[in-house]
Order: sequence, then C-alpha cells, then structure tokens
Amino acid sequence: MSGPVRYHLGGFPPERIEWARLVRLIGAANAALARYDGLVAAMPNAAVLLSPLTTQEAVLSSKIEGTTVTIGEVLEIEAGGDGEGVTQPKREDAEEIRNYRTALSFAAKALAVRPLSPHLLREAHALLMDGVRGRDKNPGAFRGEQNWIGPKGCQIEQASFVPIPQEHLLAGLDTWAGYVQSRDEPDPLVQLAIIHVEFEALHPFKDGNGRLGRMIIPLFLFGRGILSGPNFYMSGYLEARREEYVEALRAVSRDGAWTGWCAFFLEGLIDQASENQAKAQAILDLHQQMLRELAELTHSQHSARAVEFLFSRPLFASTHFVAGSGIPRPTALRILTVLRDAGILQTIREGAGRRPAIFAFPALLNIAEGRAVL
Repeated sequence: MSGPVRYHLGGFPPERIEWARLVRLIGAANAALARYDGLVAAMPNAAVLLSPLTTQEAVLSSKIEGTTVTIGEVLEIEAGGDGEGVTQPKREDAEEIRNYRTALSFAAKALAVRPLSPHLLREAHALLMDGVRGRDKNPGAFRGEQNWIGPKGCQIEQASFVPIPQEHLLAGLDTWAGYVQSRDEPDPLVQLAIIHVEFEALHPFKDGNGRLGRMIIPLFLFGRGILSGPNFYMSGYLEARREEYVEALRAVSRDGAWTGWCAFFLEGLIDQASENQAKAQAILDLHQQMLRELAELTHSQHSARAVEFLFSRPLFASTHFVAGSGIPRPTALRILTVLRDAGILQTIREGAGRRPAIFAFPALLNIAEGRAVL
C-alpha cells in the first residue's frame, strides 16, 4: 500500500494554471452566479425567505463530516419536539447545525468592516465548535501538532492525506491570507477554488476544517461583491460527489493538479448556482402564493405577518408563533387552526396541557430538502 499524500510544501500559490481549459467554465460560472444573485437581490427580505436553505446548507456541510440529522429534525428539535426520532445524538447534531448558522452570520457581518483573514476564521471557528463534538480540541486556536486525514482512529501511516507540518502552519496561513486578499488574480472564481483547496490542505484546526472551509465559499463571494449576500449553498454538490471531491483535493498535493481541481470547483459553482436559483424561485413563488391564500383564508390584517413567520420557521411550536409573529394571541391561534384545517400546516405533535402543539409547513420544507419529506 502506498503512503499518504502529503501537503505540497512550497507549491502554493500554483505557478501555472491551464487557463484555456477553464475559460468556458469561468464564463458559465459567472453567468450562473449573476442569474442567481439577480433573483436573490429582487426577493423581498431574502434573508428570511432563504433561511431554510441556509439551514439545509449547514445540514449538508455537517453531513460530509458524519452527522445524520435532517433539516426537519433540526427544526423539530428547535421547536421543542420530543418524538421517538429525536435522540440525544440527533440533538447533538442539531447543535452543530445551529453553530454553523451562528458562525456564518457572525463572519458575514464582520466582513462589512474587515477582510476575510485567519483571525476572522479563528473567531468563526470558536463559534462553530462551541459546546459540540470537537469542543475539547481548542476551538478558535490553530493546531500545534501534526494532524492527518483518514479513517477514524488510523495512524499517520494509514492516512489518506497529511496536511502541512505544524512548524510551517503559521507561515502557510500568512501566504494563504495574502492570496485571499490579492486583487491581482486573473479571475476571482478560480482564486476562490484555490483558496478553498489550500485551506483544506493546510487543515489549520484540530477539528471543523471541512465545515469552515466550505463556509469560506459564500463568505468570499459575498465579500468580493460577486453575490449580494452570503446566500450560496455548495455542500449539496460536494456531498453528492464526496469521493471525487476528496480525490481532487488529494491530487493537488500529489500531482500538482490545480487546474483539474479548479475545473471540478467551477462545475460545482455552475451546478449549485442553477439549483440554488431553482429553489429560490420556488420559494419566491410559494411566498407570493401564500400571501394571497392566507389573506383569503384568514380575512385578517395580520395574514402577511403569519406568512413571514412561516418562511422564517417552517417547523415551529404554537407558542413560538404567538410570541414571534407579532399577532395578538387569539388571532394567532385562530390563524393556526385555519391553516391546519386548510392543509397548509401539518400537525407534528398535538398540544396537551402546557405542552404546545408543533406544526410544519411542508411545502417549504420540501423545497429546501429538494424532495417530498412531509
């Protein structure tokens, strides 16, 4: 058996990229991102309407690292659900999802006043790892020892990849940061492809590198003004092609295959921009439909508030709806009954005594999942 692939010390930034091989993909990726962002920019309150997709991105990014929780289970746990499927491991997975959203939101706000940098990533990493699996591995601190990637519990000799030696890590991060902030690269999307793969190759933290490295993708697109918000979801493509993804990462260090990696990444941007656009359009269409339907069904001046709440939390406890929608309690409870009876909401748990009912908005959850789940 051959030994592990080791980090390409002295090989970053790449000296040569085969631009002729990438030109078509660069054009298609820029066009796809522009179409997607044009739709998002026109959406009313895009942060609210796209919040289920942000949660789904966190779910898929964490799934690559071994979690098994679904978006529905995350939202049910957040709503106080206690069904048979809500096990302690699921609750721990859901905490990782919440941390991902918190870290992404923090980093996106920080980009308004400072650049994407190792220091900013340390702060985001501390939030990502707070109180979850890996919390004992120095959250927010760069590693001080050699790590490696491979089957759980394997020794370095059985690893599939060995990142940069720890004595070179800080210098490697400085070089990476300079490349991130450079405005002289021929194309920012190719630059992003290289930024992502180099971060994963450095693997600067003891845990959480994969999730943080994927988080860098929307942060860079937003920080560079390529997108109007950090609302880009790449993990579906990477999770579906996990083996190809890992092999492309390894090939950079093993074979100097930077161009092959960039081609794989650009294809992912094209694929995900198209899928993201389709989901965003479906959410926008559903939002417009619900505004009309709820106004007709409820005959209430508060129907629009009810719609906004449903899109921000498509699985929720009745008490959260009353407290969070801004609708007077008697009217809020009546609206919930009307929506349940009309089949717009599905009861996940009946209310009993002081225990609130839990409702789901299946139409929106199904869009976020990309399949019928309720």
